[in-house]
Amino acid sequence: MAPRGAAPILPLALALTAVAAVSWARGPSGTLWFRQGCAALGRCCPGRDPTCAARGPPRCFCDQACREVRDCCPDYARACPAVSCVVAEWSGWSRCVKPCQVSYRLRQRRVLQEPRNGGAPCPPLEERAGCVEYWSHQGVECQQSLLPALITTVSYGKEREKRRVPKKQETIGYCVQFRLGPVPGSCLQVRAPHAQWTRYLTQGHTVCVRCEWPAQDARSQRCYGDGGGAGGHQLSLWQAAGHPRCRGTWERLGQLRDCSCPEVHSLVFL
Repeated sequence: MAPRGAAPILPLALALTAVAAVSWARGPSGTLWFRQGCAALGRCCPGRDPTCAARGPPRCFCDQACREVRDCCPDYARACPAVSCVVAEWSGWSRCVKPCQVSYRLRQRRVLQEPRNGGAPCPPLEERAGCVEYWSHQGVECQQSLLPALITTVSYGKEREKRRVPKKQETIGYCVQFRLGPVPGSCLQVRAPHAQWTRYLTQGHTVCVRCEWPAQDARSQRCYGDGGGAGGHQLSLWQAAGHPRCRGTWERLGQLRDCSCPEVHSLVFL
């Protein structure tokens, strides 16, 4: 016959054993159950994927959206580290897509590493910039006159390729000073990196515009739209290459051998 009070001892012992087993399985607070977690699942999924769930309880997820929903497995950050996009350097600028008219050129870069697990997305892989070429792709000189005067930042003039330029003409050019008339608000509304210079165009400011090869006409040695044929104080038209809605009028002040305006007001004819 069992001693008095012995009957409840066995159920109590079994309960304590079960609690100990559960504690061993869970481990310290925040750790995983046996065979639970993203490492055990062996998957890290993009977006929201209900099937990308590890064993529970409690049920936890290894998809990219789990950070927002806050149902990630405790080892998600370790098993599924964020990998940001990596891109190559920019290629060189292409030729103008369409010669003998206002067009654009391209440069591109490729993805070296796709983003994963919430890493930073890829930046733009293509850029466009306004341009004009005075030679066709078959090497024939364009004959048409381009009006109004097409202008862009002087940095483009430093990097554009001077194809078919005689050696003696490489350093020959001239500078024309203009006083800007009213500048439309559209010149301020620009997102493209290559057109940010239009934000500095202000009514009444003096700008220096360089005329050089290959923008110079082969016969007259002048740039289209430089105002050389206009009378004194006569207004002429200009347009920003790559930003068609940025256009206005200016007054020719004179011609110089070299430009001396601040960089933000130093431009080139196209």
